[in-house]
Amino acid sequence: MMQIWSTARSFTFLLVKRPNTTPFAKSTTFLDATHRSFSTALCESPEMDEFMKFMEKLNNYEKTGVPKGAGTDSGDGFDLGRMSRLLHNLGNPQSKFKAVHIAGTKGKGSTAAFLSSILRAEGYSVGCYTSPHIRTIRERITLGTSGDPVSAKSLSMHFHKIKVDLNMAVELEKGHLSQFEIFTALAFSLFAEEKVQFAVIEAGLGGARDATNVFSSSDLAASIITNIGEEHLAALGGTLESIAEAKSGIIKERRPLVLGGPFLPHIERIIRDKALSLCSAVISVSDPGNRSVLKGFSRACEMPRQLCDILLLFERDLHVFIELFDLQLRLLGAHQLQNAVTATCTALILREQGWKLSDTSIRAGLECAYLVGRSQFLTSKEADMLGLPGATILLDGAHTKESAQALVDMIKMTFPVARLVLVVAMANDKDHLGFSRVLLSVGCLEAVCFTEIDIAGDRSRTTSSSSLKDSWIKACREMGGDFLDCKTAKYDLIEDQHTQSTRKMGHESILFVEGSLMDSIRFGYEVLGAKSATGNGIIVVTGSLHIVSSVLGFLET
Repeated sequence: MMQIWSTARSFTFLLVKRPNTTPFAKSTTFLDATHRSFSTALCESPEMDEFMKFMEKLNNYEKTGVPKGAGTDSGDGFDLGRMSRLLHNLGNPQSKFKAVHIAGTKGKGSTAAFLSSILRAEGYSVGCYTSPHIRTIRERITLGTSGDPVSAKSLSMHFHKIKVDLNMAVELEKGHLSQFEIFTALAFSLFAEEKVQFAVIEAGLGGARDATNVFSSSDLAASIITNIGEEHLAALGGTLESIAEAKSGIIKERRPLVLGGPFLPHIERIIRDKALSLCSAVISVSDPGNRSVLKGFSRACEMPRQLCDILLLFERDLHVFIELFDLQLRLLGAHQLQNAVTATCTALILREQGWKLSDTSIRAGLECAYLVGRSQFLTSKEADMLGLPGATILLDGAHTKESAQALVDMIKMTFPVARLVLVVAMANDKDHLGFSRVLLSVGCLEAVCFTEIDIAGDRSRTTSSSSLKDSWIKACREMGGDFLDCKTAKYDLIEDQHTQSTRKMGHESILFVEGSLMDSIRFGYEVLGAKSATGNGIIVVTGSLHIVSSVLGFLET
């Protein structure tokens, strides 16, 4: 059971216009940047050139989209035989370490980060494999006790070591091997060479037919299913039930399963029935003996934290117990507390299996865990680099209605009375309408800026800003909201229009605008500056990890 204590109050803002306000007049950093572009292109080291050229020749489903039914355990599903043959040629590296395998619609990466951090805090050498990445493909592999991404040198050297085997595999499979399959095999091979004690593995799509689903029962320490939601519906069979069946494919005989949740009862039953058929113990975060409390949020420093308690007691299947009071998590939101609890449950299972894991290490690991692009507030220095002095900017890669709800809940917890401007870009295979309905409920919403970014370095999966805006207009009308379609992200051109609209309606309407990413962020800054003498408000950049990557890429350059 999770509890959230909130001190949110209602608050009324007056519309205050700053005379002759030009927030960017003295800032050349951002103005100069308008002649450059935010980019999601890979930021890879030159020493990885040969490896990247090799990868570019392979199928990239992150760029083109996943085929219908590809993640189902059926004739349409990906052929796991390819991975088996590839790994066999590499000496079956996946059998040389203990693995924790994680599937689920949301929360996989965060749960992996929490668990990896716990294991490292105890001193274990840990390999962690996740996807997608934000700026460099190296982020998908972390190694050792530091938690840092694999170095370009190490990755390149290992690629050259196994290049002959990889080329033979590509030829044998007649070009059907994908980038994800090759990179997964390379990661496992690297983990084996580095002699990691644990590998925490995030499934890419579904579970049953995912390239990571190659562990035998003896290789696996535990499986985790975080939750089940409506993402990749076509690729996973079209229903929540088929998604649950696909993800339950990672359960292995007589190996424990941790359930995050919450799950719909009939969906949880599908997963539990699969576990029962394999004689696998099930440990659920939602068991009656468990209690987690989100007590508050601290903005005392540049790195905000949330204060939590975690109390776990399992008396069925396994007998484990822990109490952690006043945890300070860097990953924010009730959903991240849920992910922390899921990782803690898994750590307790590993301890029950005989692995040394102290309460002190579990606490330290949870508090150190962090992921870029998930509820990430930019520092004041980073805001200055964007030419937005004093701005509060939140980056979050939410792209489903479930993750949008988690984002809304987090904002209401951390800034319950702040005015908001959203900057949104999305891929074309997402539920734009469902996403918009959730975010329109956030309250204190001044404007939504629609923009476009590359998806995996390409525009084939990009949603046009006009199409995205149409979805939000439809959702706004359904919800009885008022909006003003201002076309362009130029506040000085629409300020009078907005004021007249407000007078006519008797209350303020939400501004809908289209523009480049840079223009959209600048527009948000100007809107919030004009609405409050103190500039009190938040610019939220969301809709995709790729838009987050674009902003972070600019900061890097």
